[in-house]
Amino acid sequence: MSGLSLRFSDWFKGLPKAAADALPVRLGASGFSRTPSQPARVHGFDQPLLWVTVALLAWGLVMVYSASIAMPDNPRFAKYDHQFFLIRHAAFLCVAFVAALLAFQIPVGTWERWAGWLFVLSLLLLLAVLIPGVGKVVYGARRWLPLGIMNFQPSEMAKFAIVVYASDYMVRKMDVKENFWRAVLPMGVAVAVIGVLLLAEPDMGAFMVIAVIAMGILFLGGVNARMFFLIAGILLTAFSLMIALSDWRRERIFAYLDPWSEKHALGKGYQLSHSLIAIGRGEIFGVGLGGSIEKMSWLPEAHTDFLLAVIGEEFGLVGVVCVIALFFWLIRRVMYIGRQAIGLDRVFAGLVAQGVGLWMGFQTLINMGVNLGALPTKGLTLPLMSFGGSAILWNLIALAVVLRVDFENRQLMHGVRV
Repeated sequence: MSGLSLRFSDWFKGLPKAAADALPVRLGASGFSRTPSQPARVHGFDQPLLWVTVALLAWGLVMVYSASIAMPDNPRFAKYDHQFFLIRHAAFLCVAFVAALLAFQIPVGTWERWAGWLFVLSLLLLLAVLIPGVGKVVYGARRWLPLGIMNFQPSEMAKFAIVVYASDYMVRKMDVKENFWRAVLPMGVAVAVIGVLLLAEPDMGAFMVIAVIAMGILFLGGVNARMFFLIAGILLTAFSLMIALSDWRRERIFAYLDPWSEKHALGKGYQLSHSLIAIGRGEIFGVGLGGSIEKMSWLPEAHTDFLLAVIGEEFGLVGVVCVIALFFWLIRRVMYIGRQAIGLDRVFAGLVAQGVGLWMGFQTLINMGVNLGALPTKGLTLPLMSFGGSAILWNLIALAVVLRVDFENRQLMHGVRV
């Protein structure tokens, strides 16, 4: 009897201090054991996404150097050193990395509050670039604002601004998303205003990307398929009219259809024909890093719009497939993070992440299609890889925001309020 009373008294005293932080686990049906408690580990962000991004940036840096090393042999670039574009691109990467770190610190809710102001700022910068004496003209296009250390391209900022603004817009219009006049038309007007400013530069490529981003976010936000196809039809009609009413745009289409003809081979089809020659020379395994011939003043813009052609020549089909695979994985992962955020009832954050995925995916598709001869020539760079300060800056800021979305997703899943 005394033994039984001692057992009851032990129960009411509670657990020993050493066992207070242990979790009881039943073993079989007769006994208990205890496993030491361990705090839940919250991984800060999607590390594979970060490392794939770093891999693309590093490969791009190497290829920019390879594609630009012979440019000083051209009289137009004679004043530059052979390492000029390498040093500039490395500096752009450093600036963009710092900006991305700062962007990662900003909560997604803050971007939602800033969405309208960011959109207005992008419009003002697009307007400023058209002012004579303010905007810088390169190859007949007025697209840059000279800032001394770099030329800032407002259209790159506008791509990020439309991602944030369209996402915020859809959250605000969620209750009327089935109404064309109240949900779709105002966004169409906003895109049209940007389009007018971009076509005045002219920069039809950036306008196409922005239109696809806005249309995609509307669709992902819940606009029904009938409205989606109506918007798509309007955009296709608009782009067709732009091409039909512009002589030089029509010439690009004709050159794309027959780049080898005597009329186009040294004109509008020159870039495409030499891009195809470069990729053809690479065959399966390429001619080796640094061994490209087409970059020797034959292929224009080898370090920007046609960087993939140099990759194809030096690394062959294997290199091109690797680039495609890396971008496919990155875009798929970004879209997954967005879907996960929407599943956690974070609609704005999810639409922002998926909008970045649409932006990266569509621009990559256009650039690769142009380099491979599947699409007409268009002045769009390869995200994360091509030379260009503004593009790298906003690409990394956008991906930093996606990593922030993933970071907040993980906190919510572990019971931490964001």
